[in-house]
Amino acid sequence: MDPVIQEKVNEWLQGNYDPATKEAITKLQQENGEELIDSFYRSLEFGTGGLRGVMGVGTNRMNKYTVGMATQGFANYMKDQFEGEIKVVVTHDSRNNSRFFAETTANVFAANGIKVFLFESLRPTPELSFAIRHLDCNGGVNCTASHNPKEYNGYKAYWADGGQLVPPHDKNVIKEVEKILSIDDVKWEGGEQHITLIGAEIDKAYIEMVKGLSVYPEVIERQKDLKIVYTPIHGSGITLVPQVLEAFGFTNVNIVEEQATPDGDFPTVPYPNPEESAAMNMGLQKARELDADILLGTDPDADRVGIGIKDRQGNWILMNGNQTAVLAFNYMVEARKKKNIATPHDMIVKTIVTTDLIDEFAKANNISCYNVLTGFKYIAELIREKEGKENFVIGGEESYGMMIGDQVRDKDAVSAVALLCEMAAYEKDGGRTLYDKLIDLYVQYGLYKEHLISITKKGMNGQKEIAEMMENFRKHPPATINGSPVKKLLDYELQVDRDIASGNLTDINLPKSNVLQFILEDGSKISARPSGTEPKIKFYFSVNSKLEKAADFETAIAALDEKIKGIISDMHLQ
Repeated sequence: MDPVIQEKVNEWLQGNYDPATKEAITKLQQENGEELIDSFYRSLEFGTGGLRGVMGVGTNRMNKYTVGMATQGFANYMKDQFEGEIKVVVTHDSRNNSRFFAETTANVFAANGIKVFLFESLRPTPELSFAIRHLDCNGGVNCTASHNPKEYNGYKAYWADGGQLVPPHDKNVIKEVEKILSIDDVKWEGGEQHITLIGAEIDKAYIEMVKGLSVYPEVIERQKDLKIVYTPIHGSGITLVPQVLEAFGFTNVNIVEEQATPDGDFPTVPYPNPEESAAMNMGLQKARELDADILLGTDPDADRVGIGIKDRQGNWILMNGNQTAVLAFNYMVEARKKKNIATPHDMIVKTIVTTDLIDEFAKANNISCYNVLTGFKYIAELIREKEGKENFVIGGEESYGMMIGDQVRDKDAVSAVALLCEMAAYEKDGGRTLYDKLIDLYVQYGLYKEHLISITKKGMNGQKEIAEMMENFRKHPPATINGSPVKKLLDYELQVDRDIASGNLTDINLPKSNVLQFILEDGSKISARPSGTEPKIKFYFSVNSKLEKAADFETAIAALDEKIKGIISDMHLQ
């Protein structure tokens, strides 16, 4: 074993750790040396989703000690940044150990003299973001691993604006954590008087805020019997989604009972992620049985939403995140114009890997559309920068996340569910469906097709392989992809947009990020991005063509699918 790793193992065996932890380490030494190495070869770091990892013993695992050290570092940084009383909000989702991690977090903050508002039980991520602003706090933490498999847990850290930590705060918190050389440096207990339990009063305020986002309440009144099927997929959405739909005025909400109870084992799904069709299967079954109008599902911390609708033949299909974003963004832009509540300073925000169709209809509607790095923390950061100058309407990304209005500064599946139901009601009121609307948008602005593949490389060698893959693309970019010349290479790590033909370089005015984008002459775009929270590298593909009329949709989309297959094959990615 590497001497550095062995030294870390010895520190845990000889340090002031609990007997169960030491027993678990000894068992790994005897039975699974590879797992032991993976548990200690590095320390968990904040990525695009904060602290996240497999639960277990070790520096590279989610456990009481890594959570406590992260909280101590966060507390030290906050005490350095703020004067006077410091306040934080803490909550958690339905995952195994989430309540324990939340209480550990609250205890460490409180022991450092920080006032803690601890939710009495599980709550969605967006309510945490809302509560930070509502209670005028300096930050917050949600113990969740979002949509990851059941073995994972995590720690999402938030700043005073209700958004997740962005540079320089994220790196500075890590620096503070790294200064903690022993768990004995963590203040574990002694400040219980600083903890206040919260719940129903924040729920009520949040629900009222979401209700205020409705653009067409009179349409909902006419279509209140819209047949909705909703599944929380064993997560925290059950605490708020039904109540919000009721507040909007919907009266025919059908819960998938088999997935209604919060359960960290997620017994009915392989992954609790609405991006995965298997996670939505029970919902689809119920939607078919009831001949519903719309199906919605949220992940464990209710920040991602999946949607199912019927196509023109009456078959149920699951929308991808780009399609959902296109419908939602367009609805907010069009509805605000029709209601005469749009302003000249309205803005919408998306990420650099989200469909460019949104940019197209933003231009056509003369509304500012900003592109930011992947992660809602960057959308929140832009809102903060533009406050008082521009009016944020909606933000989103391809990975099933949306944020409507500026009262929540992270993706919010609770308000997204309500908005999507209102959209379905609006179309039904006109004798149409969301599917009809999507095809109309393709005819009007262009047919865009996106696809994502993730390549997993586990362990210490996996991280190295991913780094080598990115470096090879960076230093030796292909001249052509699938027969189309590469027109531009956008390197967000070097913050340079390179024109391949001329060699001209243009600055990219975004923070550094290890992302590469290839722009082809035929309008295709390929993005390569290592995950900030998982041992994966993700490739995003976007192709487009004109769609002359709705009747041509199936043929045109099949041609784009073939184009994506050609790109993947030519890049030797599968």
